[in-house]
Amino acid sequence: MTAAASFAGQTLSWEIRDGVVELALHRAPCNEIGSRTLEELERFAAALPDLEDRAHALILYSQQAAGFCAGADLRELYARASAMQKDAARLGVRDFLERIHAVLNRMDMSSMTTIAAVHGVCFGGGLELALVCDVIIADKMARFCFPELRLGLIPGFGGIPRLKRDMGNAVVRDLLLTGRSLNATKAQAAGWVSQVVGEGEALRVARGTAAQIGKFDRATSAAAKAFIKPIPSEELRREMDLFCELFQRPAVEVGLKKFVESADAQPYLP
Repeated sequence: MTAAASFAGQTLSWEIRDGVVELALHRAPCNEIGSRTLEELERFAAALPDLEDRAHALILYSQQAAGFCAGADLRELYARASAMQKDAARLGVRDFLERIHAVLNRMDMSSMTTIAAVHGVCFGGGLELALVCDVIIADKMARFCFPELRLGLIPGFGGIPRLKRDMGNAVVRDLLLTGRSLNATKAQAAGWVSQVVGEGEALRVARGTAAQIGKFDRATSAAAKAFIKPIPSEELRREMDLFCELFQRPAVEVGLKKFVESADAQPYLP
């Protein structure tokens, strides 16, 4: 087994089991995506060519009890927003977005069939990470939300174009403009969750689904995926530009400061 076939990092790990790559998120408390997670995701993206030669499917899941992923590391983002050199802060945010988009686009276009096994919180950047996957399997306690507007921002990791790719604009507008959360049943009815399963069952069902996928010809599956799941490159670029434009506004620093200073154990919840 090559070095790329397995990895154990500070925020995530992966290994190949029965022809399936299992990518586990394990940064406490709820897999917030900051610089360290991005670095390890980049390492995963670099390993994908080797992994794609060895496996037919990818399962992405969380080992944290709180949920799949609470989104971007807002404390780190606040540190950027309050930096003395505002121009440097903006450039830092742009660089982070460029890098996370590159990783998520690479995962999106993988020749493997990709499955997100979701439980608990799946908010903001976490929902954007799940939307990269071809199939989302959610346990009945999962909740999905784009809460970015209360920070004066929009989703910045590609969530809007990918959600529009997968479903109608009406649901996208509702999620974006109200900031409300949807449970797994409503997400399935809306069309972006494929299966709702019992509490704690998402990973088990995802493994069964990956085994079923392994029965089919790899080249045919990859061709079908490429046909039905194009990368919305232009819209992704426009979303990134708008995020960076909004990030310069004073309202963003105020919103992030309120989040950072919150005494709530889970301030990302609605």
